[in-house]
Amino acid sequence: MMKTMKELFETAKKTMEEKQDLVFVTTISSSGSSPRGAGSKMLVLENGKSYGTIGGGNVEYVSIQYAKEVLKEKQSCTKGFALHPDQVADLGMICGGDVVIFFQYISWENQGFYELCIKIIENWNKNENTWLIFDITEETAWHAGVYQEKEGLTGISISDPSSLLQTKAVQMVLDGRRYYCEPLVQKGMVYIFGGGHVAQALVPVLSRLEFRCVVFDDREAFSNPQIFPEAEQCILGDFSRISDYCSIQPQDYVCIMSRGHQYDYLIQKQVLRTSAYYIGVMGSRKKKEVIQQKLLADGFSMEDISRITTPIGLDILAETPEEIAISIAGQLISERAKAVITEA
Repeated sequence: MMKTMKELFETAKKTMEEKQDLVFVTTISSSGSSPRGAGSKMLVLENGKSYGTIGGGNVEYVSIQYAKEVLKEKQSCTKGFALHPDQVADLGMICGGDVVIFFQYISWENQGFYELCIKIIENWNKNENTWLIFDITEETAWHAGVYQEKEGLTGISISDPSSLLQTKAVQMVLDGRRYYCEPLVQKGMVYIFGGGHVAQALVPVLSRLEFRCVVFDDREAFSNPQIFPEAEQCILGDFSRISDYCSIQPQDYVCIMSRGHQYDYLIQKQVLRTSAYYIGVMGSRKKKEVIQQKLLADGFSMEDISRITTPIGLDILAETPEEIAISIAGQLISERAKAVITEA
């Protein structure tokens, strides 16, 4: 069953409260064209249920079976899959590459990990860069910690963890000990201006992709948690005074899909004065030209205006709100990946 990373830790916490052991199955390194990169994770419970994914296929199936053995043996370990051409065929896969998977046995009595789950869940919505760090020098006696930008490292002690804090999962030896570190929460919100049909289709998709959404509308019927239960926040506000309600940061995405040209123009005029990482506007090319002329008249340069992507989304000939939502989600995935590449 697919779950977000936060939901995996919520499930782990609930499982431990029910006095059941569990195994976290994590891809800690990969090469070639393996199904998913380092950081993909799933949870396997004593009843045989699994949540999350490490890429599907036979590697995932075999890993689930192996995790059941780990639960019986009560001992953590790593296992490598060397997916060379002949082995790829044996595993029923269509891609090559090597993967190393960490089978992390967790007793329900492991109070340290239980408290770690609570900390992760409670701090998930703080919009603060957060990393999960494991000391896996001794696989059967691993230790876990969390690093947050403001609070620093808790749970384990590392003299200088800064080299571990990257935008992708990494393994590294520091002071003679081996660590695995993965980003849990990365700063950045998706501000969606306009809570109409496309927004209502978009927010559930983005939330499953670990994007954190804020919906802004000036109509109560289109900006409330009942319509957007997956949104981090719903703001009922004035489109002409955005900064009174939110502060758009350099790592944030903006999707503009209000109910008319005039509102879109008002929003774009304000958003262009922020350092938003991405600005996308839904609408036709004709609408783009009309608003562009207004923005030029306001003193914005063509370089300023070039920051705006319109029509928003990948060109997949989308027509319905659901199709448009997929095209926008695809574009945001691409933009997020570019940001990671730029920072790495």
